[in-house]
Amino acid sequence: MVNKSAVELLAKHGLKITPQRIAILDVILGLKDHPTAETICNYLRLNYPNISIGTIYKTLDTLSSKGIIKKVYSETDTMRYDAVTEKHHHLYCIDTERIEDYYDDNLNKLLNNYLKKKRIPNFTIEDFKLQIIGRFTEKKKVK
Repeated sequence: MVNKSAVELLAKHGLKITPQRIAILDVILGLKDHPTAETICNYLRLNYPNISIGTIYKTLDTLSSKGIIKKVYSETDTMRYDAVTEKHHHLYCIDTERIEDYYDDNLNKLLNNYLKKKRIPNFTIEDFKLQIIGRFTEKKKVK
């Protein structure tokens, strides 16, 4: 089933609406665990057995460059993808490589105020994202 918001997001950002783009974006919107390109590929191959990994990577780059999704780097240098574009940070578990979104307006204000006052030579801050590294104490429930 096509996720209507995937079609709307592509149209809103002026991208050509193709079955591959819809399918890839639909998977990312459906998965809440910051999937890798390989994970996305595994989901897609169920319905699109001939889709190439190259098409997936190219589409992910396009979606990222348009701001529809965000790239998330893991501690192991594995690229992950996030459909949540509003301001948030990440909790990264070093045992499981699980990444969860973390929202904290007070932390955002604190970091924003600090970075406004801080002058970093030869560097203009455009955005910031904090990745908090640790271990989850509870196992994530499998649905």
